[in-house]
Amino acid sequence: MSKGKVFLIYPPSPVLNREDRCQQPTEDLLVIPPLPPTDLMYLAAIAEECGFEAKIKDYSQGGDFLKDLKEYNPHYLIVNVATPTFLSDMDWVRKAKEAVPALKTIVKGAPFLTYNTNAIYENTFLDYVIMGEPEFTLRDILNGVPDNEILGICYRENFQAEKNDNRPFIENLDLIPFPARHLVDNSKYIRPDNGKVQAVIKVARGCPFHCFFCLATPVSGSKVRVRSAENIIAEIKECVEKYNIRNFLFWSDIFNFNREWTMNLCQKIIESGLKITWSSNTRADTMDDEMAALMYKSGCRLVSIGVESGSQEMLDHIGKKITLDNIRNTVKILKKNKIKIYNYFVIGLPWETEKTVEETVKFAIELDSNFISFYTATPLPGTKFFSYVMLNHLMEGNLDFRSAYYAPVVKSHELSKERIFELHKLAVKRFYLRPKFILKTILSLRSFNEFKNYFKAGLSLLRH
Repeated sequence: MSKGKVFLIYPPSPVLNREDRCQQPTEDLLVIPPLPPTDLMYLAAIAEECGFEAKIKDYSQGGDFLKDLKEYNPHYLIVNVATPTFLSDMDWVRKAKEAVPALKTIVKGAPFLTYNTNAIYENTFLDYVIMGEPEFTLRDILNGVPDNEILGICYRENFQAEKNDNRPFIENLDLIPFPARHLVDNSKYIRPDNGKVQAVIKVARGCPFHCFFCLATPVSGSKVRVRSAENIIAEIKECVEKYNIRNFLFWSDIFNFNREWTMNLCQKIIESGLKITWSSNTRADTMDDEMAALMYKSGCRLVSIGVESGSQEMLDHIGKKITLDNIRNTVKILKKNKIKIYNYFVIGLPWETEKTVEETVKFAIELDSNFISFYTATPLPGTKFFSYVMLNHLMEGNLDFRSAYYAPVVKSHELSKERIFELHKLAVKRFYLRPKFILKTILSLRSFNEFKNYFKAGLSLLRH
């Protein structure tokens, strides 16, 4: 018999990839597909382990939240709150509490790295704020552990906001149950190139580099923690056999930091006989020819690289600890091994100038990857960038994250927000509207689905 019901949601909002590290609105960004609510699926699996019935809904994909809430009448509501939609998300939690007063409300997400005790104090509709990795914290809440003994939460007691000690990061990621994929419509989450269903498999957490603008280290810690190859293979096998999913995004803060682990995982995938394709990210100084060859053999078809800038001066400023030649070499290796490349760049960091933007655009064109995203620099709370912006008065007006990574939030020391936006849009067009790139892309198409998705992206580009 069920102990009760747990309702886990992405609130009504524009489509947003709500992974705490990124929090990307997808409408204004090219080739960024909506990702499944994997974080909620992990928490739903925890809830089911604890004897609860669970329901997941991503309301950015549509639906009537309050109607569903009243009909389902859960004991707990768990809401992923993101910085770009923070005010709206919190307002939906308030409406939920008003609609079902007995409801226990739990919020999680990157904003609560910094806004936690105050969140409880200022919002009487909140029962729990989860700080940090949520899985084992939720387990304690659902198992009825006394509030004052649960690490990693803020809560209210006798009208006071209480904050417990932080919860240590989970050392053994194999202890986390597989995501509850049976609770979502997996068909909604597809690869942007071939239109096939894609699952996210979280293979590692943590990053030791703590780049200036990035939330990876604050969110997941500086120690890289990896799942065992056997545990990952078991999840892949479940996806293939139970859900007929053969396309995967291996999600991590830094995929191939541990070379031995990376090579072992690829070898185990090959030995398993599972015919899959997958993509991942990489740093530009951790790839070699042998690794790339084995990755391709195991099914890797795309790797994303956080290049950030084509100016070495900018890379040094943000603590990237890579060189332009590192990047050139990695791109060369991946191309040699027939792995597609998705490069990320950031425009508008504090030291950005007309000159550094021009260097970045020229470098992007030189690398000539298959896909590219030019993001505008967004100082999310919890990053070094946010602290720097506040200290150096780089805000123009109020911080507004609703169009994060697209419309600039702050100026640089030399460029206004308006100029950064102009340079950003121009950079996208200069890369994608090159005749050489268009011809190469057309010649690479292998199906009507690919043509349709590229055509849609092209129309979006022309509207920018």
